[in-house]
Amino acid sequence: MISKPDKNKVRLKRHGRVRNKISGTAECPRLNVFRSNTHIYAQLIDDVAGVTLASASSLDEAVSGTKVEQATMVGKLIAERGAAKDVKKVVFDRGGYLYHGRVKALADGARENGLEF
Repeated sequence: MISKPDKNKVRLKRHGRVRNKISGTAECPRLNVFRSNTHIYAQLIDDVAGVTLASASSLDEAVSGTKVEQATMVGKLIAERGAAKDVKKVVFDRGGYLYHGRVKALADGARENGLEF
């Protein structure tokens, strides 16, 4: 009997292929998204220096509502925190997830609040 591949292993493999092609700089950091079953996290990362410039997650006190609403609020928060660090353009790293649902809601929330990608 052949077992099905682990969904997370497949996602990590896909994420690795994407990460070989994109990289963030201080002028144009990488907007990284991690999605768990209950929460969503976003980081602005400068890969050249190896530092996180800003982060936001659904664990923040200002975030509430359904999971999709939370993702939109996290996108808004990461855009505001990026603007505080003079970040306007980013490279979007969806982390191997499909661009749909919560990942798309986070991206739309970030775009509506000033991030360009």
